[in-house]
Amino acid sequence: MLWANTGAASRTESADVDPLWWRDHTPEYYDGRELLLIDVAATGPTSPVPPGLTRLPAAGEYYASPALAKLIRERPADQLADRFPGRLAGEIGDAALASPDSLVLVSGQDPGALAARPGARQVTTIATALPERCAGDCPGAGTRGDAMTLILSVVAGALLFPVVVFIGTATRLSAATREQRYAAMRLVGATPRQITLIAAAESTLAAAVGTVLGFLLFLLLRPLVATVPFTGDRFFVEDLILTTPQVLAVLLGVPLAAAVAARLALRRVTVSPLGVSRRATPEPPTAWRLAPLLGGLAELAWFVGRRPETTNGQTAAYLTGFLVIMLGLVIAGPWLTMAAARAVAARTGRPATLIAVRRLADDPRAGFRSVAGLVLALFVTTATVAIIGTIDTNRGTLSGDPQTRTAVELGAMGDEPPMAVSVPEPVLAELRAVPGFEGLALAHANPDGLGHDPADPGDRWAPLLTVCTDLAQVPVVGHCAPGAAVAAVPAYGFLSLTTRQATQWPSAPITAEAAAGLPVQSIYVTTDGSTAARERVRTILSRAFPDQHARMVQDWGSAQQKQLAGWRQLADVVLLTTLPIAGCSLAVSVVAGLSDRRRPFAMLRLTGAPLRLLQRVVGLESTLPLLVVSVIAIGTGFGAAAMFLKSQMHYDLVSPGAAFFALVLLGLAASLGIIASTLPLLKRITGPEAARNG
Repeated sequence: MLWANTGAASRTESADVDPLWWRDHTPEYYDGRELLLIDVAATGPTSPVPPGLTRLPAAGEYYASPALAKLIRERPADQLADRFPGRLAGEIGDAALASPDSLVLVSGQDPGALAARPGARQVTTIATALPERCAGDCPGAGTRGDAMTLILSVVAGALLFPVVVFIGTATRLSAATREQRYAAMRLVGATPRQITLIAAAESTLAAAVGTVLGFLLFLLLRPLVATVPFTGDRFFVEDLILTTPQVLAVLLGVPLAAAVAARLALRRVTVSPLGVSRRATPEPPTAWRLAPLLGGLAELAWFVGRRPETTNGQTAAYLTGFLVIMLGLVIAGPWLTMAAARAVAARTGRPATLIAVRRLADDPRAGFRSVAGLVLALFVTTATVAIIGTIDTNRGTLSGDPQTRTAVELGAMGDEPPMAVSVPEPVLAELRAVPGFEGLALAHANPDGLGHDPADPGDRWAPLLTVCTDLAQVPVVGHCAPGAAVAAVPAYGFLSLTTRQATQWPSAPITAEAAAGLPVQSIYVTTDGSTAARERVRTILSRAFPDQHARMVQDWGSAQQKQLAGWRQLADVVLLTTLPIAGCSLAVSVVAGLSDRRRPFAMLRLTGAPLRLLQRVVGLESTLPLLVVSVIAIGTGFGAAAMFLKSQMHYDLVSPGAAFFALVLLGLAASLGIIASTLPLLKRITGPEAARNG
């Protein structure tokens, strides 16, 4: 909702229209949900109109988003509607809303009255972009300014690699089934170029058909995906669209990737017509393959204490680091597989184990290829769970203790000037009459700085003053010293995430009568904790003091909890996407490996090797690289998560709970089950007919 930035002081204005008085009265909340409240007043017929409205509301009327209008109609007026003087004139159109769940209200005001309100300013254009100083690259934005750009970029990278591995694996399986046919075509005179064109055409056509079906599936699933609250709210279906460059990139990129994969998979056939049966042992990988993996980790380590100041800079830094690490795992995997195979070969004498590890040592690339997708999935899962779990641990208490969630406080927020008001007795009486009311305390201004200790560097502001008889009504915030009449309480008010029942506030040298005569800077009301009681209190305070903010503990955490919920949704998407893709990739890879070695295995069976021995060989060839590289991937995931958290949020890594490790063990067990499920194919594809020369 870029139009909500209309009141930004940095915006340029036009001189060709009548000014519009504009006041953004946020943040406001209802039951933990943020409300966007805009006050407007036209000064002439050409005053600009916000999107979603056909006209500006007149003084005494307002427009509300459909979700807010529904709440206004369904909830008792003293909980919500009474905060908005006037009448509901209509609903705001979807063009002005970020989500069907957005709570937005545009209220019409008298120009003279609105001009006198704090924060009001004249505008002549409605914003269609962020303020110029933040366009595309907001300094210090971090995960707050453009969190979804950063998170979605990392998630996109996390999903990209397993998908690419799966495409390559599936293409290799398809190509392996056609190798002998292509080799036969070579024997009757086909050139390598012709074979390459045939293979590329077949793969490209299949990939193009699959891509078109994918777009159709996307269109069918859009209404369902729109209901998933990735950002805490649902999406409009119309917002889930692909740009023309994105569509073209997929339409051209996927078939091209399939053609390249087919070309690489069939490179042996294009060397010689006998390439299917004559295959030389490839060169062993070197330790230099570890360089990209170590380089990606080094990049993330570099940014610890050197976090880029802009969102774009952070996205480039962290996304690049994670992508390089995932690429490094794929590149280093064969060397790690070879090292593990050689280590096992030196310590075993079992025939099946010796055959398996010797084959892995001779061609570790093929051995690792079958588990590459699962290894990447384990890295992504580990990093995702570690990051989200740590953030949740550090921010999960933002809703406050149960005792503090019952209260509502009225007072200035952030950099706003301190509130200094006189509270009419009818307002106090109305508050005490709310069903569920429990206690009320007033915090008064302290013009003489009573109780302030200038020598204490942490005590920068003079405390507020509270009469002890008031303080006794709200024990959750602390108590007075025995015999004291007035206490010196925190300058920022009573609202706190944690209870302060055990806190004894220092006494102030002033009489209760004198303190009660000072202006009020904070009103703190405790209730029974019910939504009805709290929202009735908030409505009374908002109506009596429209230029102040009535807030609760849960409001503090609402935006961040909403962000956390969105991250958890994305984590679920990563887990539910990468693990099935990795499982399919594993199954396809094992089958491709069996098909690739059907003749050698058939020869072994003809020489007397029992089928069970060959099955153990195949199982060990897949299990050894899976277990070895999985340990490396999980450790790397923890390391990358720790460096990201330290650099971006200054959090120390919190170890995931038992559920994560149970998930990992379950995933590995499922992987072993997938490997075992492919072993019966060995009997079918290694019969005597497979031993014939191709």
